Amino acid sequence: MIEVQGLTKRYGDTVAISDVSFQVARGEVVGFLGPNGAGKSTTMRIIAGSLGASAGTARVGNHDVADDPRGVQAILGYAPEVPPVYTNMSVRDYVSFAATLKGVDDVQAATKKALGRVGLDKVAHRLIEHLSKGYRQRVGLAQALVHDPKVLVLDEPTSGLDPAQRVEIRNLLAELAEGDRTVVLSTHVLGEIEAICSRVIIINRGKIVAQDELARLSAVGRAVKVEVARPGPGVLAALQALPGITGVDELEGRYVVRGDEDLREIVARAAVPFGLLEMSGRERLEDIYLRLTAGGAS
Repeated sequence: MIEVQGLTKRYGDTVAISDVSFQVARGEVVGFLGPNGAGKSTTMRIIAGSLGASAGTARVGNHDVADDPRGVQAILGYAPEVPPVYTNMSVRDYVSFAATLKGVDDVQAATKKALGRVGLDKVAHRLIEHLSKGYRQRVGLAQALVHDPKVLVLDEPTSGLDPAQRVEIRNLLAELAEGDRTVVLSTHVLGEIEAICSRVIIINRGKIVAQDELARLSAVGRAVKVEVARPGPGVLAALQALPGITGVDELEGRYVVRGDEDLREIVARAAVPFGLLEMSGRERLEDIYLRLTAGGAS
């Protein structure tokens, strides 16, 4: 449903993203992760047609973003981190305006449905300028949903929401993800990714550094995290010398050992002489993210 190939964006001598390529299938829900400044929003804006690329292509459905932006906009809903709302309009009028721009047949019915889905019914009459940041985020979501798009691209949709509101929007996103709707979701709340997404794409310094199913990234035994009483160069050397090891990283005094097979038994034996305190046979998404984006933009 989404196909990105060799996407590059330059601002003068600054390269925001470089040779970014990935695909998102119909009905797939994908988390798009990376530090601030890594290129997430740039990539999402290009896919949504609100920013041109310097090189490469992006397609949504059968539509090329550069050659057929109207075709893309008809099937795609985009909610940027900062919603581009007209603050002097009421919530209802703004969402109706968005529905009109998107060619919705029954604007009134579509507006009512979108406002209800994101919990804006009770404030529909209020001016957007009088709303909190959290409610403005909901307005941004409502305009993205008002034409019932087949593809959703959501950049930090729960930014500014309190914990209860986050749960509500998370449940909404899970509902939207059912069926054959395609969703690309960017957020710094990794728990939301784990709860909703089946696959993640991680970008760092403008380049894709990982893309895989969550279950594969955190497969039991293939990435083992250990903590020992006597850390130091000897521990690192002992772990790196183990057979079948593809990499060892030291993160905040703990060691993450990676390989193609279940490593738990051999890692435990190697760590015992150094005072094995704790070992986990599954790398959390947070650990994977920190490992792959260490030293990235913040």
